[in-house]
Amino acid sequence: MLREVNTPTWSKSLEDKWVLVDFWAPWCQPCKYQQPMLESLSEEIKNISFLKLNIDDNRYLSQQLSVRNIPTLILYHNNKEIKRYIGLQSKSQLSESLTKIVQ
Repeated sequence: MLREVNTPTWSKSLEDKWVLVDFWAPWCQPCKYQQPMLESLSEEIKNISFLKLNIDDNRYLSQQLSVRNIPTLILYHNNKEIKRYIGLQSKSQLSESLTKIVQ
């Protein structure tokens, strides 16, 4: 399940060991296509916390993190950015990539 985060809860949200954050907006069609795939992956890959952050509601944070295109996924490990995925991702490619990194 994707858990919604925002600027006030940002730091606390990254306390889990592995976190994948989906940067999205309600008007973004590719974001809408990617959402069900991320929901599915969140059920399959249990050792990653899946979060989503609406860039329209959290503009300053998105700018601070240099998120310029959406959808953007950022994988964090112990509060440090490990990998950034920009654009629409396929489930198989994302799953394979995450599994290799998180092992």
